[in-house]
Amino acid sequence: MSKLVELFCDVDDFAKVLFPQWRKQLLEDGTRKRQREGQMTTSEIMTIVVSFHMSHYRDFKNYSLGYVSLVYKNESPNLLSYTQFIEVMPRVIVPMCAYFTSLKGKPS
Repeated sequence: MSKLVELFCDVDDFAKVLFPQWRKQLLEDGTRKRQREGQMTTSEIMTIVVSFHMSHYRDFKNYSLGYVSLVYKNESPNLLSYTQFIEVMPRVIVPMCAYFTSLKGKPS
């Protein structure tokens, strides 16, 4: 469980730096947009996705239903169901790419 906390802290620290810079660079079309987070923060969603890829599970559905819903329920009271999680996953594609790029070292 301590690795999960370390992973979340790392992702959350990265998100706190990325999102203000990202929002400054977004183009606006003049319409008002909702700025409200969902039930789970982007950092929590990214943490679950990264921990899935670090796990031994082969598909996300079994990971979500068999592991996340049992183990993370106490840690994250606003945990989404599998279907809801699949709907919000596209929202974290760009932050995930930026996070993984930041972890990558310089080529030698």
